[in-house]
Amino acid sequence: MPPTAVSPASPVPAGPSPAHPSRVRVIHPGGGGGGPVVYWMLRDQRLADNWALLHAAGLAAAAESPLAIAFALFPKPFLLSARRRQLGFLLRGLRRLASSAAARRLPFFLLTGGPAEIPALVRRLGASTLVTDFSPLRPVREALDAVVGDLRQDAPGVAVHQVDAHNVVPVWAASGKLEYSAKTFRSKVSKVMEEYMVEFPELPAVAPWDREQPEAVDWDALIERVCSEAENVPEIDWCEPGEEAAMEALLGSKDGFLTMRIKSYETDRNDPTKPRALSDLSPYLHFGHISVQRCALEAKKRRHLSPKSVDAFLEELVVRRELADNFCYYQPQYDSLSGAWDWARKTLMDHAADKREHSYTREQLENAKTHDPLWNASQLEMVYHGKMHGFMRMYWAKKILEWTSGPEEALSIAIYLNDKYEIDGRDPSGYVGCMWSICGLHDQGWKERPVFGKIRYMNYAGCKRKFDVDAYISYVKRLSAQSKKRNAEASLNCVVKHSKSHN
Repeated sequence: MPPTAVSPASPVPAGPSPAHPSRVRVIHPGGGGGGPVVYWMLRDQRLADNWALLHAAGLAAAAESPLAIAFALFPKPFLLSARRRQLGFLLRGLRRLASSAAARRLPFFLLTGGPAEIPALVRRLGASTLVTDFSPLRPVREALDAVVGDLRQDAPGVAVHQVDAHNVVPVWAASGKLEYSAKTFRSKVSKVMEEYMVEFPELPAVAPWDREQPEAVDWDALIERVCSEAENVPEIDWCEPGEEAAMEALLGSKDGFLTMRIKSYETDRNDPTKPRALSDLSPYLHFGHISVQRCALEAKKRRHLSPKSVDAFLEELVVRRELADNFCYYQPQYDSLSGAWDWARKTLMDHAADKREHSYTREQLENAKTHDPLWNASQLEMVYHGKMHGFMRMYWAKKILEWTSGPEEALSIAIYLNDKYEIDGRDPSGYVGCMWSICGLHDQGWKERPVFGKIRYMNYAGCKRKFDVDAYISYVKRLSAQSKKRNAEASLNCVVKHSKSHN
């Protein structure tokens, strides 16, 4: 059973909710009442195609009660580990969301304190139910535990429901245990996929809001303050945050993935010199600006145009991504060697003291100061673009294992760099990607060799056989030069702006 103070939880009985009953878990039953319903938004930061919001609205409509949305800038340790790159994207997306909520006359409460703010808001509003969405990551689950514990003690009549609005098949319905591989997980998901792959209904109408009004947010000041306090990893400019931008990336008439680029996905997605073959949806999926289920529904509508590409996309979007949630949900040590399978941990420790031909510190790796121009290019792509090609991320992480003192250090460095520079850092897929590359997760044992043991091996020569290595290195050099120029211009504009404001 996954470690959480609020378990066991039970499925919600069929009733006013538009969501599938097994998508919803009752964390605390509460005592009913006619107060408003509060949706505590966490991982799924959108109004459209959001099962958690639909469930909350269904409960409110059935009780003829109003509905409010709350977003809290915590848990603090988790939030503070984010950099300016991620925080800027998060806050700019929330700004757009708040505006959309206001247009629908849904109050949006942005809370900037600690975990106590959620139960305090619930009590002030006289809420009957708190609905929240789902994340398998420890800091988020610990924050939920703290909120539920507070409400159980001081407001036991408030019900708490959790909805998996992120996965097509809810994580606890897809499998009741830690799955060994994509093969075992795929068969389970495939059996129930159609039961959950349904079109989203309209948001139920709820009673007008007649309670405490949210405080006005000075978004410019908030973004500047939060970003200035964060470690200065520059924001990216190749994608705009928010639901509208996410749908444009999926279905846009100019460069939408499903409308313009899907046909090359099956053949070109593993070639780092052909980045246009990729969907570029990862920022929107990570921040919940678009529903995975919406992406899957739209892809299935277009399967006749390119069956192999759509099937490959759905494999990555649903099976592989939801397998990552399965791992992080059922394995609490999802980001350490302790979370690896016994065979992988043993083989890595058996070879931990093997002699390394090259050895680098975290600082050298972060600054791309290695003897390998291909590895340096992959690191620079992540630093300056905020996104490393998926094929290169495997090579990148495996070389960190080869060039550091042992598997614990290698995994720690890989996760540190991934979470610092990737726009979708601190995500189950990122942790699983590092664990696959370094700890053999969801893989099998291979021919034993020094350093790697039985972990799958990758090298420069193998990459040269798969794609034009020199072309990739040149591509990253151009990318880095353009990014450095933009960052320099942005810094200059910032200095000028502050200078004018003080005169």
